[in-house]
Amino acid sequence: MTDTIQDTKTLTGAEIVVQALVDQGVEVIFGYPGGAVLPIYDALFQDSAKHDDRLRHILVRHEQGATHAAEGYARSTGKPGVVLVTSGPGATNAITGIVDALMDSIPMVVFTGQVPTHLIGSDAFQEADTIGITRTCTKHNYLVKNTADLPRIIHEAFHIATSGRPGPVLIDIPKDVQFGTAEYQGPNEVTFGHTYNPRTKGDQGKIADAVEMIAAAKRPLIYSGGGVINSGPKAAEALREFAALTGAPVTSTLMGLGAFPASNPNWLGMVGMHGSYESNHAMHDCDVMICIGARFDDRVTGRLDAFAPKSKKIHIDIDPSSINKNVRVDIGIVGDCGSVVSDMIAAWKAQRHKAADLKAWWDQIGEWRARKGFAYRGSDTVIKPQYALERLQALTKDRDTYITTEVGQHQMWAAQFLHFEEPNRWMTSGGLGTMGYGLPAAVGVQLAHPKSLVIDVAGEASVQMTMQEMSTAVQFKLPIKIFILNNEWMGMVRQWQQLLHGERYSQSYSDSLPDFVKMAEAFGCHGIRCSNPAELDDKILEMINSPLPVIFDCVVEKAENCFPMIPSGKAHNEMILGDVTDIGNVIDAAGRKLV
Repeated sequence: MTDTIQDTKTLTGAEIVVQALVDQGVEVIFGYPGGAVLPIYDALFQDSAKHDDRLRHILVRHEQGATHAAEGYARSTGKPGVVLVTSGPGATNAITGIVDALMDSIPMVVFTGQVPTHLIGSDAFQEADTIGITRTCTKHNYLVKNTADLPRIIHEAFHIATSGRPGPVLIDIPKDVQFGTAEYQGPNEVTFGHTYNPRTKGDQGKIADAVEMIAAAKRPLIYSGGGVINSGPKAAEALREFAALTGAPVTSTLMGLGAFPASNPNWLGMVGMHGSYESNHAMHDCDVMICIGARFDDRVTGRLDAFAPKSKKIHIDIDPSSINKNVRVDIGIVGDCGSVVSDMIAAWKAQRHKAADLKAWWDQIGEWRARKGFAYRGSDTVIKPQYALERLQALTKDRDTYITTEVGQHQMWAAQFLHFEEPNRWMTSGGLGTMGYGLPAAVGVQLAHPKSLVIDVAGEASVQMTMQEMSTAVQFKLPIKIFILNNEWMGMVRQWQQLLHGERYSQSYSDSLPDFVKMAEAFGCHGIRCSNPAELDDKILEMINSPLPVIFDCVVEKAENCFPMIPSGKAHNEMILGDVTDIGNVIDAAGRKLV
């Protein structure tokens, strides 16, 4: 018999929520109470008293923080993140994180309170049309009108959130439904009210055609994305084996970092606007592109009419709507990345293919690598942000480390200079580009991995958007490390204003910054400041070894730009590089001065 809150299977709606979460294997909930969800909070209280906190509730300081923490938890574990917030402003404050999860395919189930059913539509206190507001920013949403429907809806929501292309599902529960009673049904007892059954197995004929196309390629390229990570560890293993079989170079989107080991000689680095010089040029010149679990995002493709003009394209994705959405492909295979790539490996071996002679292709890639696109001009007097991340990488590479980021220059530098050997170690906001993501995401990651080192690479502007979640970290004794690259600017905004808007720096300077060390002390955590390159290693070690949450104010070069860069509207072979011999100059790939 199901281990329910009461001896009978007849429960209140609030108790059904709690029991369903337990039966779904949920261990952590991120939330903030309010009038419309107090019955659920009361049920959580009673359940904790009886079952010794089998459901751990993490009280955040803002509902946006709850959603980002749930994203960090989900991305680092592969399990769905769970959020519980109240009606009205509780739900609307959660919208940013819900959209972020939708854009980056993060599994999440969000419970929102709602006014009693008889008051819906009357502009009642803290009423909002949560279903209407979230219809376009969730994978699916529900308004529960009958307590008896709750068990089915909750179990169905977890299935939808975690299968196919993952995403957020929202359940809006009126207060009277929480007080009502009904018979509880477990996950294996309910009958789903939908026919959602995403295709995971790829078409074998198309797989065979794809293998033949790859085997004949002279300049193949694997373009991997976050779908490889979402598919699970076996997909990442299959990707590595397939690259070894074919000899093809491998690139990745921002969201796919870690699916392929950075130390592997086939690795070219991240592709796209701030990707590596060699990966972008390889993408432009390849003759067969194998896109695995990526969606041809505009930050990767650049100018569509000049995107990989010489290549045939194979696209593997579990979401059929992604295929031919942005880029027309020659072979589109709908299915789970891990399953399809495993079948491609089997087909390759069955057809006794050997890796083609790709020496000329690798020689060309070697020439691009020799350009050293990530090179920067060093300094003995000021900390360069690239140097700060190089030292962070060197001092953490042998530790069990997870990285989150905010959004901006620091995010791109982190993607360039931090190296990942396995999936689920890199949590960042890709599709939506949400400033303030990294700190609460680090809270979620640390809860999932309490003994690991969790570092949020931040900018001084982004981190202030959700800084209140340091209080959450302190309350729950989560020793997250906030590594702020402080250049006193909204760095990416300033860079675009410099390069594209005639150096008119409109509202991009971060004036009246707080003293981050004093702020750390006010929160009850540890504060560190460093502006001297000679002291940086010792300060980073101080951060790493502190048992407390840490805010590290790393004062860096103010005018540094993030290169390489594909300017908006340009092709992959029109990247601009920073001129390391004359700081302030910008050159294109042919060495011509642009700025």
